[in-house]
Amino acid sequence: MVDLSDDELLAELGVEVEQKKARTYTPREERIIAGFEDILKFHDEYGRAPQHGEERDIFERIYAVRLDRLRELEECRELLADMDELGLLDAEAWASHTAPEDLDDDSLLSELGVESSDEEDITQLRHVQSREERRAAEEIANREKCADFDKFQHLFEQVKSDLDSGTRLTRKFVKDAGFLKSDIVKGQFFILGGQVAYVADVGEIIKAPNGEYDARLRVIYSNGTESNLLRRSLQRALYKDEAGRRITEPEAGPLFKSEANDDDTESGTIYVLRSKSDHSMISENRELIHKIGVTGGKVESRISGAKKDATYLLSDVEIVATYTLYNINRNKLEKLLHRFFSGAQLDFTIEDRFGNRVKPREWFLVPLTVIDEVVGKVRDKTISNYRYDPESASLKETS
Repeated sequence: MVDLSDDELLAELGVEVEQKKARTYTPREERIIAGFEDILKFHDEYGRAPQHGEERDIFERIYAVRLDRLRELEECRELLADMDELGLLDAEAWASHTAPEDLDDDSLLSELGVESSDEEDITQLRHVQSREERRAAEEIANREKCADFDKFQHLFEQVKSDLDSGTRLTRKFVKDAGFLKSDIVKGQFFILGGQVAYVADVGEIIKAPNGEYDARLRVIYSNGTESNLLRRSLQRALYKDEAGRRITEPEAGPLFKSEANDDDTESGTIYVLRSKSDHSMISENRELIHKIGVTGGKVESRISGAKKDATYLLSDVEIVATYTLYNINRNKLEKLLHRFFSGAQLDFTIEDRFGNRVKPREWFLVPLTVIDEVVGKVRDKTISNYRYDPESASLKETS
């Protein structure tokens, strides 16, 4: 006899097997559930349902009014039935509890930031976050003391010094500009909630409940605390914080002089770019992979069509450093820089828009700090005394 699975056996017996579908909620239902979760948390903490009364805490009063509304509306009772193990929505249990006479429900709702419609619809809650928004907010708020803060303190001191001197700048987040989760990488600095935040570590890529890929971050704050949160949570918090800022990488001034003399000729700009490609190899090494070039025009104009150009890995790029040139041959300098870093040239092939395989040659596996150091050696004319060691990612003196 052939062994049959339970579903197959039921089918043989003429019993239809109904596949359970995951329940999805409308934004309205999400807010009703989130509001009831507040009430359940209150019960867990105090061992009783929230009650009315002037002597009660303001949050208890809002929960009490909210609970009244939930009890009155059948659609809410049905939606929350599986969550109501405590019987808080049971009509007989709450019949004796009424709102205070000196302040009606609508007045209390208005006073506490909850808007009531003519139909007394509990779904019109102004300040009840969805469960996803609440989880993100809790991740940001749940900070703990950083036990090894002494390892990071000098970084915050240096950033403050860089900001004071203008070596680093702050940039406001503009949502339409497309700041992605993948743009958050190890070693970056942000301003969040009035504190400088440093991304000390990025964990393994995981698949979040919403189906998107994400990663856990270890974020250290300048007040000596830290938090373990998802990239998406930090991204949302930075967008939501009106004072949130990205702190740029150090910017260098002119190559040979702080200012040009009247008889100096400006020759162009060395630019260092970082790719925003979501290719796994690029995203995993984003802090090390840089495009180094020299242009006589504006860098912004040069990279305007990056998404369509295989030279830029068919992706948007970020300008992470620029150096103004005076009285120097641009082509010779670019060749010098490329030859100097030739041992660290990125071995990467990409198909262009027409299906042709292209190997971009101006991308290198070099830390930004080393590029800055090399420009300094060019400036003081000692570059010939050094070579780049790809294994240690540092400069070595030549014998």
